[in-house]
Amino acid sequence: MSEPITVRAFLIDQLRALSERYDLTLATNTKDERFLTALGISGRVISVPLERAISPKQDLAAIVKLWWLFRTEKFDSIHSVTPKAGLLAALAGAFAWVPNRLHTFTGQVWVTRTGIMRSVLRLADKVIATMDTHLLADSLSQREFLISEKVLRAEKCSVLGKGSISGVDLSRFHPDLKARVRLRQGSGIPPDALVFLFIGRLTRDKGVHDLARAFGEVVARIPNAYLWIVGPDEQGIAEEVIQMSSGYSDRVMFFGSSSTPEQFMAAADVLSLPSYREGFGSVAIEAAAVGIPAIVSRIYGLTDAVQDGVTGVFHTARNVEEITDRMVGIARDPALRCRLGENARRRAHEDFSKDVLTSALIEFYSRLFSGGLRGRQRGWRGGVKRAMDVLCAGAMLVLASPALAVVALLIRLTLGKPVLFRQIRPGRHEQPFTLIKFRTMSDRRDLDGKMLPDAGRLTRIGRLLRATSLDELPQLWNVLRGDISLVGPRPLLMEYLPRYSPEQARRHDVIPGITGWAQVNGRNGIDWEKKFEHDVWYVDHWSLWLDIRILSMTIWKVLCRQGISSANQATMPEFKGSRHSASEIEFVPIPSESQKEYK
Repeated sequence: MSEPITVRAFLIDQLRALSERYDLTLATNTKDERFLTALGISGRVISVPLERAISPKQDLAAIVKLWWLFRTEKFDSIHSVTPKAGLLAALAGAFAWVPNRLHTFTGQVWVTRTGIMRSVLRLADKVIATMDTHLLADSLSQREFLISEKVLRAEKCSVLGKGSISGVDLSRFHPDLKARVRLRQGSGIPPDALVFLFIGRLTRDKGVHDLARAFGEVVARIPNAYLWIVGPDEQGIAEEVIQMSSGYSDRVMFFGSSSTPEQFMAAADVLSLPSYREGFGSVAIEAAAVGIPAIVSRIYGLTDAVQDGVTGVFHTARNVEEITDRMVGIARDPALRCRLGENARRRAHEDFSKDVLTSALIEFYSRLFSGGLRGRQRGWRGGVKRAMDVLCAGAMLVLASPALAVVALLIRLTLGKPVLFRQIRPGRHEQPFTLIKFRTMSDRRDLDGKMLPDAGRLTRIGRLLRATSLDELPQLWNVLRGDISLVGPRPLLMEYLPRYSPEQARRHDVIPGITGWAQVNGRNGIDWEKKFEHDVWYVDHWSLWLDIRILSMTIWKVLCRQGISSANQATMPEFKGSRHSASEIEFVPIPSESQKEYK
C-alpha cells in the first residue's frame, strides 16, 4: 500500500519480484486498473483515496474502505510505505485482524517540526509502530533514531541489507560519457565546468536555500563552478533561489522534474544534498553508482549512504559556512574527487544494488511465511483467540494486582533491584520481542567471578515463585501487547534458533504462549525432543477448543505442582541441538491418551 509516485520511484522491482511468488494487490490512489500491468507487474490495483494532506473525512473513509478490503480478502500480509499510508493501513489492518502487518519507515516528517505538530506527527509514527507486527527502517541510523525517540522497540524493527528502500539499478545508474557531453552542450556550459548537482524535491527540509547561499561564496572562489537543480518545486522555492542568486544567475540552472536523473548525475561532478532529514539518501547511492562523490549533511539516513572521507564528505546541517568549505575543498582537489568517486561506485555495487535489496526483501517474506500454518490462527478464529487473550489477561492483571505487588516487594527485599527479569526471545516467525518475568535468581558468582549454576542462584523465594508459576504473571503484559498468547509453544532463547531441525523450527509458526501443550504434558519433566514434538503437534492441531483445554489443564498442573524441575536439575538444561540430524528425525505420535483424543 503506497502512493503511485512512490511505487514508480522505488518499488517497481520489489513488487515485480513479490508478484512472481505471491498473489499481489496494490492499494493506491489511482483509478487506473492497468497501473501495475503498465509497469510489467502482475497483480490487482484497488483505488483508495490516499492524500498527503490531513483530511479527517477522507482519511476516515479510506480506513473504512481498507478495513472492508482486508476483512473480505483475508490477506496473509499487508505492507505499507510512506507515513500516511502507514497510519491508515495500520489502523485498518489491526481492526481487520490481518495476521502480518508491515510498514517501512522512510524518514520522519516531524524531525524538523516544533510544537504540537511535531507531537502529533510523532504520535502517528508511534501508532504505526504499535499497531503493526513487523517494521522495517530503510537505514540503520534511522532505526537507532526511532529507538532513541521511543517510537518503536528494537526487537520489532529490522533493516534490509545495509539499508535503502530499493537499492540502485546498476544497469541504469552508471557512468555515461555520451550523456555527459550531450547535457553539457545542451546547457551551454564549457567542457571544463565543475558541476554541483542537487536532485530531489524542492522543499525547505532539503536545505536548498542553504545550498544557494553557499554556492554564492563558491562562485567567487571557483570561476568555473555551476549548480544544477533537478526536481519538482513543491513549495515555490525556485523563485526564491533565483532571487538569492541574482548576481550569478547564469551559473544556477533549474531543470524541473526529470524521469532520467541518471543522465544529470553522469553529466555532473559532485552531488550536494544539504538535507535536514532523510530516511535513507537513495539519491546519494544512485550518484555513487554513477561514480561521483557526495557532499551531504551529517544526519541519520545520509550517514548510512555516504562514508565520510571515503565516498564523500559531511557537513553540519544548516551550516552554510561548512557547506561552502566542503564545496570549495572538493572543487580544488581533482584527485580527491576521483578517489571518492571510485570508492563510491565500488560500494554501490557491493552493498546497494537493487538485486541485493530485492533478495533481502524476498528472504524477509520467506521467513515471514515459512512453515505450514498460514491459515489457522487468522480470520475470525484468530480474532477470537486475540480477544480471549486481551480479555483474560486484562482481567487476570486486575485480579492479581495484590499478588503482583506482594511478590514485587518480596523480590525487592530479598534480591534487590531489578525486580523484573527481561530477555529477548523469539516470537512468531522468529521475530524477537522482550519477555518479562519476575526475577527468581541471584547474581551469585564463584571465587573466579563466574556465574554459579542455576541451582546455586535459585533462591528460596525463587523456588516458591516457580513452583506456583507466580513468576510468570508479568507475562500477562506481553499478552496484552500481542507479543505472546495465553496458549502456545513457550518462547525459548534466541541462541536456540540455529540449533533446531527444520521440523522443530515449525514451533515458531504460531504465536508463543505462557502455557502450552508441552507444559501440560510434562513441562520440565520431559526432555527437549519430547517438548518440541508436543509443540509441533500443537501447531498442526491448533483450535480454540484445544486452547481452552490447555488452560484448564494448566490450572490443575499448577495446583498439583507437576513438572516444575528437570531430572536432577533446578531448571531445564541448555538445548544444544537435536540428537538426530535433520534427515534422521522421525516424529512419532505422542503416546498420551489426552493427545489421542484430539487426533
